Amino acid sequence: MTIVTWALLGVLLLAVVLLAWLLVQVLRQQGRLLLRIEALERGSSALETSEGDPARGGLPLATAFPPFRLPDLGGKDVGLEEFKTRVLLVHWSPECGFCREIAADLARLQEDLQRRKTKLVLVSYGSPESNRALAEAHGLHCPVLLQPDGETIEGFARMGTPAAYLLDDRRRIAKPVAVGAREVPKLAEEAAGRRRRLASERPLSESRVEREGLKAGVSAPTFELPDLAGRPVSLADKRGRRVLLVFSDPECGPCDTLLPDLARLEREHRGNGLAVVMVGRGEPDENRRKADAFGVEFPVVLQPGWRLSKQYGIFATPVAFLIDEEGVIERDVARGPTEILKLARDALSAERRAPIP
Repeated sequence: MTIVTWALLGVLLLAVVLLAWLLVQVLRQQGRLLLRIEALERGSSALETSEGDPARGGLPLATAFPPFRLPDLGGKDVGLEEFKTRVLLVHWSPECGFCREIAADLARLQEDLQRRKTKLVLVSYGSPESNRALAEAHGLHCPVLLQPDGETIEGFARMGTPAAYLLDDRRRIAKPVAVGAREVPKLAEEAAGRRRRLASERPLSESRVEREGLKAGVSAPTFELPDLAGRPVSLADKRGRRVLLVFSDPECGPCDTLLPDLARLEREHRGNGLAVVMVGRGEPDENRRKADAFGVEFPVVLQPGWRLSKQYGIFATPVAFLIDEEGVIERDVARGPTEILKLARDALSAERRAPIP
């Protein structure tokens, strides 16, 4: 065999080795993604259980929680062993709607937890910026530790968000794992010492006043927010017209499903008395790219954090409120693309429908 032939064989062999290595890396990454998706699906199925205990699993009582070290929002590595008191350890994500729903509940319990010598610690996913924004919006002043993308610490493996353990001062499991938007606040209340209530009181985890959206007949909270060009847009300026107020997020998949049809409806029926205003989050460039991609021509305003969403009592996206000419919410909140498009078509129809009580 000639030198050229040997050289070609060497190149082919090197190419085969390189392709094999790339295939292994792709399979490993795919495996991590599949595990993460399965964990989220399991968490979602537990959250959807309205009555009774969700499927728990979790670590046995009195066993030590597996040690870990993770960076906080400032980049400093923090280990579980550094917390010398009881710890309420919550599996968290700023992209989890159920986490956003209970953020205010956890924030209200912080002082009581501190008095009970219990440290609230969030073990989260995502970027420092998204976690910081969520914490600031709800007044959470606790450590937030970030897990690497696609990876979960051992104690929360194969578990969705939110979920929580109460650990004693020796970092042992003190209570069974709590899973979901109902169970995690209940565990937090118990850790904070809020075990007795008046008969007329409802636990935070069962209070839906601030998380299910303002009801029809309530005055819509006013606002003045910058649009994508920095110009102020206010609800008061729309008085005398009906307003479809849509809450969206540039990272929201269902919002992508909604926007093309909503943009088309608004273009086809512009000038008939209905104003469409979208409230986004995040950076102007992210929202501008999304608006351009889907042909959005109605105003898109930016709220800081979840401030306006909080005033309207709901943190999910996409959702929409129909506001009448006098600034009163005309319909209960519409959730998801199908309900929002139906609400838009009803509002754009020639026949004025009576408000739903």
